[in-house]
Amino acid sequence: MPATERTTRDRLLDAFESLLVGAGSRGATLDAVAAAAEVSKGGLLYHFHSKDELVEGMLERLRAQGEADVEKMRTATAGPVDFYLQTSVDSGSDFDRALIAAARIAQENDDRASAALADLREGWFAVLREHLGDESLARTVQLIGDGLYFDDTTGLADRDALRHVRDVLGRLGALDA
Repeated sequence: MPATERTTRDRLLDAFESLLVGAGSRGATLDAVAAAAEVSKGGLLYHFHSKDELVEGMLERLRAQGEADVEKMRTATAGPVDFYLQTSVDSGSDFDRALIAAARIAQENDDRASAALADLREGWFAVLREHLGDESLARTVQLIGDGLYFDDTTGLADRDALRHVRDVLGRLGALDA
């Protein structure tokens, strides 16, 4: 299979996430997911027997994406802090769509989605804390990244925000040279 070709399972999860982001949980019906993925309803049911199984599959994939992101963060050439901040303003990726979709599910008081998001957040925090050696500074960097992400995803971003953040964190010695 060519690297760009998605499996049917991934296409279904992509469609489910896109529907959650664009239309919310009510719009992410099994029929809508099958249609958006261009798969028959039977094809969808072969992979996922229910919407609950779609949620489980989505969260499983999100966790794998998060583990890969934490590893990239840990080994980033510019350092974990810069990686975290840079990726906080790079919305629009498959991983970003998965995060927003999981947040939609978490808003419905789904403890599985809330736990998956909390685990991701803790993974990022652990790398920041380990790298910086300061729990308060690590939490501050994480909160700054959260703010950058919010600004970016809502279209409110100041195009110089990341430069300003890097400037201040550089003065604090929190960025790798």
